[in-house]
Amino acid sequence: MLSNTKTTFAEMQNNNIPVQKILANLQIDELNEMQLAALKTNEESDNVILLSTTGSGKTLAFLLPIIQLLTKESKLVQALILVPSRELAIQIDEVFRKMATGYKVTCCYGGHKRETEENNLLQAPALIVGTPGRVADHIRRSNFKVEGIATLVLDEFDKSLELGFQEEMSFIIGSLSSVKKRILTSATEAVRIPDFIGLTSPVRLNFLSPMEKPAEDELVVRTVLSPEKDKSETLFRLICSVGSKSMIVFCNHRESVERTSQLLKDKGIVNVFYHGGMEQQERESAMCKFKNGTSNVLVTTDLASRGLDIPDIKYIIHYHLPATEDVYTHRNGRTARMEAGGKSVLILSEEEKLPAYIKGHVEAIELPEKVELPEKPKWSTLFIAAGKKDKVNKIDIVGFLSNKGLLKKDDIGLIEVKDFFSFVAIRKLKVGEVLELIKDEKIKNKKVKMAVAK
Repeated sequence: MLSNTKTTFAEMQNNNIPVQKILANLQIDELNEMQLAALKTNEESDNVILLSTTGSGKTLAFLLPIIQLLTKESKLVQALILVPSRELAIQIDEVFRKMATGYKVTCCYGGHKRETEENNLLQAPALIVGTPGRVADHIRRSNFKVEGIATLVLDEFDKSLELGFQEEMSFIIGSLSSVKKRILTSATEAVRIPDFIGLTSPVRLNFLSPMEKPAEDELVVRTVLSPEKDKSETLFRLICSVGSKSMIVFCNHRESVERTSQLLKDKGIVNVFYHGGMEQQERESAMCKFKNGTSNVLVTTDLASRGLDIPDIKYIIHYHLPATEDVYTHRNGRTARMEAGGKSVLILSEEEKLPAYIKGHVEAIELPEKVELPEKPKWSTLFIAAGKKDKVNKIDIVGFLSNKGLLKKDDIGLIEVKDFFSFVAIRKLKVGEVLELIKDEKIKNKKVKMAVAK
């Protein structure tokens, strides 16, 4: 296998990089089948998707092709690796340094001083490894030039595309005008790749074993019996027993959605409802509250079963049985995503039976006799009557709330900027104080309405 390795590394040898020394520095005797296939494929294609399990050597499988493309003559950043966590960024940085290629690498991630990274970026590294938030911050501040970046790697891209990363990823990739090669890696194949990544006819290398289940298979289905035809009391007890986990409650009709939502509210369950009969701003507000943690419970019709990309939903509750197998499948598709497990619970009245399309044994769960209300959410949502059309962006809102509302970074959560209004999550304990501080202040030199979102 070593002879194959030497052949594959022909270009690197031409660049006077001692490949065998790199492998020796990493204490690797030979490359595995996946790494060799990745090298060969990357020589032949500029769009590669590599699927392989965690710990199988994916890092080396994309670092070696990167090195093939680096040149000593360039004084700009030539390659960018985006990762979902600081731990992964540090790990890749350490591997690259151990390779001792002579190329400079800079690691960028939140949680430590940005100034340290800014100093490291004064002399442009050949490679940057970083998390989307911090890399996007550096790009906005023009801390490095992006026009030299020809190679982009999205490691564990499935996790990077989760809530909180997608918008930053889109901004970063949209800022890179010179990218020629794209490499995506993942440990799961059950992920849709957004158009903004710019893949063109990608070659897929799938080294996942048949025994490894894709994310949609990690769904646990259960039933719970309601002793009464009106299932509201059973739903209440179920939510209490589950606790403060994120969940969607599906009803079959708009009227049922609002009625169920109000019954839960009357019993002390914080929730929001969502259906097609609501005004657009009302729908945007409800969905934003659910995304940002102001409410952990969303009561909805099947409108929410398609198209909504909300990660980390732990429970799907079928308050009303789905009308068809297709509806059932799409409802359940909101959970058990991005390698995270999920549970689907069907509430059955005594005269209802499990639909025939649900195959296999489905365990019935019994709810405890005594339940306690879940912990209240710690976030509240602020409505700001200004958006993209008013030239307001997330940075403006963070700056305004920090300077005028005296909020710390940890007090500000998810921000969504729409065309004519914006929503921002802030710590519930800070709401009253913040509203008092900002009531006479202007954002972008304009006085706008700011209040707790309805």
